Amino acid sequence: MGVFSRLSDIVNSNINSMLDRAEDPEKIVRLIIQEMEDTLVEVRANAARAIADKKEITRKRDEFKRRSTEWETKAELAIGKGREDLARGAIGAKRKAEEMIGLLDKELTAIDETVDKTNDDLSKLQGKLKEARAKQRSLEVRRNAASDAVRISRQVHDGRIDEALARFERYERRVDELEAEAESWVLGRPRTLEDEFAELESEDAVKAELDALKARLAARTSQS
Repeated sequence: MGVFSRLSDIVNSNINSMLDRAEDPEKIVRLIIQEMEDTLVEVRANAARAIADKKEITRKRDEFKRRSTEWETKAELAIGKGREDLARGAIGAKRKAEEMIGLLDKELTAIDETVDKTNDDLSKLQGKLKEARAKQRSLEVRRNAASDAVRISRQVHDGRIDEALARFERYERRVDELEAEAESWVLGRPRTLEDEFAELESEDAVKAELDALKARLAARTSQS
């Protein structure tokens, strides 16, 4: 037996209440949806049979209606010919046809009521199914978000990341030491001939810029 045993159970069910009581909400909502979908198929099949029955009964009713009219015509003919015995027989046959029409009318009324009730239940069931599917999507979104949050939290608090960063800092310190070592080789090194000329060229450039600055100042003073 499924989650529900009758269509009315589904139509009148409170999905939120069921999920609150469930140990595994995702599992119960899947079962609810499966039961609703199966019930929809079954109810629609029953409705289709009822509609087919209605068409068949309607054809039978039309046939008995035709017979009733036919026997009435025959009864009139028999009376016109002075055959009251035949008229009585025709009237009896007509009454039987009318009785069948009455029975078939009751069947049609019952089928119409069933189809109307089924149509109303199907509408409600589809609403419940829509609600259940919305709950399913909501649970999936929440579960995925929670899983992502757990995964990220584990990574953030993973000691291996801190260890890797610490190793990076030690490596960076080692690079600093290598650079310092390279720079230390320059300290105390005798000046080369290239170094001497480079210094002279630098002094000449500084002196030229200084002379140009003095000339500009002198020109401004003479103008004022």
